[in-house]
Amino acid sequence: MNPDPAQSDGPGVVYSGDYASFAEARAGTTGYEAGTILERTRAALLKVVRGEAAYERDSVTFDQLELPFPLLALLSRAAAENAGRLSVLDFGGALGTSYFLCRNFLRGLPLLEWSIVEQPAHVACGQRDFANDSLKFYPTIEACLKERRPTVLLLSSVLQYLPEPWTFLREVVWHDFTYVILDRTAFIPADRDRLTVEVVSPRIYPASYPAWFFSRPRLAEHLPPGWEMEAEFDALDRQLLDGVELTFKGFLLRRSPGSRPTG
Repeated sequence: MNPDPAQSDGPGVVYSGDYASFAEARAGTTGYEAGTILERTRAALLKVVRGEAAYERDSVTFDQLELPFPLLALLSRAAAENAGRLSVLDFGGALGTSYFLCRNFLRGLPLLEWSIVEQPAHVACGQRDFANDSLKFYPTIEACLKERRPTVLLLSSVLQYLPEPWTFLREVVWHDFTYVILDRTAFIPADRDRLTVEVVSPRIYPASYPAWFFSRPRLAEHLPPGWEMEAEFDALDRQLLDGVELTFKGFLLRRSPGSRPTG
């Protein structure tokens, strides 16, 4: 795994603080809406599309493919249970990072739909530069559901950046998903969630924003009613918090039989 040296020299990110509210953590940060993030992500992903890089993650390019096998296994399982048809709603999926990483592995499926819900500027860029018959971009979940019927909700490195992540999870599962995959999600062995500020190295992109580290012992308390945890795995990310290296986690959540949404 060799990232582009022009972008990756030095520490990638630094986490600090233990904030009482999202508003307190948000004060003084640039936020995830910074235009530089979109610009650098677009430039990196265009290299992937042109075959100049193997894949992109967080706007950094890599020249050797590192497949996320746990994620691919879960997506393959979802497809197998639906006659080989896979429809994913990738919430906060940037310009298609996970899609372009997984697409060749999933190419043999009779149907592959990958729908990304993102910020308006990302949607406009994605529709212009990256959309194809499989990959589509939408401004809201509701807009996606008017055209497609995704059975898998993918939350990859996104839940920890939401103001009220557990409220979002409880509400989003009212849509008719069968699976929710939490990938690249920050957890700590503590009895409560911790809210920090993440400062990204300017060599990646100059940005800062609030970032949660979730309590692994209390995760079960946050599962929406009618959902079960079926699998847990180590994700690709490793970061330092208070000088301790943490491996980010992934989880498969599945709707319990008989608990389909009623409206």
